Amino acid sequence: MQTFDFIVVGSGSAGSVVAERLSASGRFSVLVLEAGGTDRRFFVQMPLGYGKTFFDPQVNWNYAAEADPGLAGNKDHWPRGKILGGSSSINAMVWIRGAPEDFDAWRDAGNPGWGFDDLLPAFKAIEDNQAGSTGLRGTGGPIHVTDNRKNVHPLTHRFLAAGQQAGLALNQDFNGPSQEGVGVYQITTRDGRRMSAARGFLRPAMKRANVRVETNALATKVLFEGTRAVGVEYLQNGAKNTARAGREVILSSGSVNTPQLLQLSGIGPASVLGELGISALHDNCHVGRNLQDHQGVNYTWKAKVPTLNQLLRPWWGKMLAGMQYLALRTGPLSMSMNQGGGFFRSSPTHALPNMQLYFQVFSTVLPKAGERPILSPDPFPGFSIGLSNCRPSSRGEIMIRSAEPTVHPRITVNAYATDADVAEMLDAVKFLRKLAAMPAIAEIIADEVLPGPSITSDADLIEDFRKRSGTVYHPVSTCRMGPDPKTSVVDPRLRVHGLAGLRVIDASIFPDNITGNTNAATIMTGWKGAELVLEDAG
Repeated sequence: MQTFDFIVVGSGSAGSVVAERLSASGRFSVLVLEAGGTDRRFFVQMPLGYGKTFFDPQVNWNYAAEADPGLAGNKDHWPRGKILGGSSSINAMVWIRGAPEDFDAWRDAGNPGWGFDDLLPAFKAIEDNQAGSTGLRGTGGPIHVTDNRKNVHPLTHRFLAAGQQAGLALNQDFNGPSQEGVGVYQITTRDGRRMSAARGFLRPAMKRANVRVETNALATKVLFEGTRAVGVEYLQNGAKNTARAGREVILSSGSVNTPQLLQLSGIGPASVLGELGISALHDNCHVGRNLQDHQGVNYTWKAKVPTLNQLLRPWWGKMLAGMQYLALRTGPLSMSMNQGGGFFRSSPTHALPNMQLYFQVFSTVLPKAGERPILSPDPFPGFSIGLSNCRPSSRGEIMIRSAEPTVHPRITVNAYATDADVAEMLDAVKFLRKLAAMPAIAEIIADEVLPGPSITSDADLIEDFRKRSGTVYHPVSTCRMGPDPKTSVVDPRLRVHGLAGLRVIDASIFPDNITGNTNAATIMTGWKGAELVLEDAG
């Protein structure tokens, strides 16, 4: 059994950062355990290729949530990255930090050092923002952030004009002074290739002699001596292995796998563990609970003018787009499906934006079974405007269903479980139609395809978004941070309450969800968490 100073379980958005930061000085040895394989795959590196990874078991955990009454009984598909880079290797690449008020609320909940002003230096250090350096943006960091304002499809400009006609401001930078308004999304790409956490952080770290990365290595249990974590047991190529940590075990497996591994290791609700024959080393009922996620729905229209459907649907269009990408690393394949978007308040009663917009210059009303048809859109010209709730009050949980580590945990979302969540989504979908009625967009619309013009009453609109909503892939808070062990899993320094030598550094520690996409905040958590580890290591 080999011994390392630190064992990092998971090479995702946070784990890649932790491994790089802890190994940078050369003082410490770091072992990274990743359940998936290499990120050197064409459809991983090609930005729009993530449609091909949406169901691919080679790179994706392909979780299925429990049947959810809030989603009309549907079992939602939960893609999570099982690959170097984790979900940053298969996500939609939109770079949103979150509202400053989100992080100030974390701090005010008893987590010193987690306010926006505290975290801004980390956010800036991470970035190499093409838009340039400002008091709020950084350049020269490991993650290149592309400013797409000059590259978007012409219809995106119609969306921006319609948003302004509907009363929203034009926002040149959602990571600037304010999030509210409509604008073009910055994305994590560089030279037409995906800029994952693996590319920005882990790959450089892997060149160091003090870093070892084991792929296809499924962590099955954290090993303890008394109440101190001393190592990790893992399966690799059918064999059981163990590795010892001289200083700390750090769990960076994400909001699904981290609570699962804790529970498999005897850390969690004693009643749940006991039913599965697992002895509770540390009874904490909050492990796996407080699950928060953003729920989204798309409205789709048939257009009077060509959209990306006409380019990406036919074989010759695919060939042209492919040739442009291979030769120049430009064109639609070098971008995200969400070129434009924004943030708005579904009601004037909200002090801050509570809804996020996504504009897509193509449509996928006619999906193919087992595929997310981004590269095979509808045969007619179409486009979609989607939205997701930023601060839902519904809460779910993630609990193991078996003591066998290869069995997926039970994901109970409880979407739209509160009247407040239903009411704000109803207001929000009505705003989508208001947006589409603005002259800049209305003059190019032939028909509303989804949900269709017959869906008009409040009851029908609610029924529709329950049937068609789903995760926008931002699960957080299943090992939430807080000062009180009676209400949280980790303390403000990300140490697991009641145990030694064990931290959690990933999105599962978020006290509450943030306003927008979670990848940037997760990478920041990796940076901040590594700083805390290094401080405590002297």
